[in-house]
Amino acid sequence: MQVELSSRFKKLFRKLDRRVQTRAIERIKIFKENSFDARLETHKLHGKDLGLWSFSVDYFHRIKFIFIDRDKVLFLEIGRHNIYK
Repeated sequence: MQVELSSRFKKLFRKLDRRVQTRAIERIKIFKENSFDARLETHKLHGKDLGLWSFSVDYFHRIKFIFIDRDKVLFLEIGRHNIYK
């Protein structure tokens, strides 16, 4: 899986605690191997985010993304549940 990062994702990632950044990097590696690995809890979003997807970094943090094509995604945002607002 090829992953591209939006400028917003990069900005939000830099603001995260180092521990969360490390965990996110681990989860992104899993995502690249299998975007629907059960450990990620990948799911479709609804409402204003219809058409977007999300997966878990840890209990509190999520990565919101969109499939560009079958083997390419764009990470849009990373953060707590407030990224859904």
